[in-house]
Amino acid sequence: MQREEALELMQEKIKQKNLRKHCLAVEAVMAELADYFDKDEQKWRLAGLLHDIDYEQTADKPEKHSQIGADMLKEMEMEAKIVDAVRAHNGMHELPRKTLMAKALYASDPLTGLIVASALIHPEKKLEALDTEFILNRYGDSSFAKGADRDVIASCKEMDLELKEFIDLSLNAMQNISDDLGL
Repeated sequence: MQREEALELMQEKIKQKNLRKHCLAVEAVMAELADYFDKDEQKWRLAGLLHDIDYEQTADKPEKHSQIGADMLKEMEMEAKIVDAVRAHNGMHELPRKTLMAKALYASDPLTGLIVASALIHPEKKLEALDTEFILNRYGDSSFAKGADRDVIASCKEMDLELKEFIDLSLNAMQNISDDLGL
């Protein structure tokens, strides 16, 4: 599947504007990580873009989230690594994250939310105004952006990335698409 097809599919399945932006943010971070690890950027982008494809469908059944989406992608004959990464990104299932792609998707998902929340409280309300230290300070405040699970973000160590480096890579990726994110 090419990116344009994936984008159309995501927009068909996800109607909420902020959730679409979240998928774009995760896609950008996954592309940045693919580049960092010298992996197939196209495949990593697809995993990021489509990871929440079933989110609205499973809103009242969070235990089904990521399972239905992964099954959808499998039926479309998406590559197994992408399907497995999407399936394992919902920590509720406690599925093993066997590939670097799966580990990256799992950790990137909540970090994008923390970065967006950080931008929204910054006086300029722009991603370009943020730096890694600002986000690290927000990360350390457990009362801030409670939905951004710090343990999941900290799982970046499974990729042999220090938290500061992971935030730096992710922030850079999101700053590169700030117009698409409206920040």
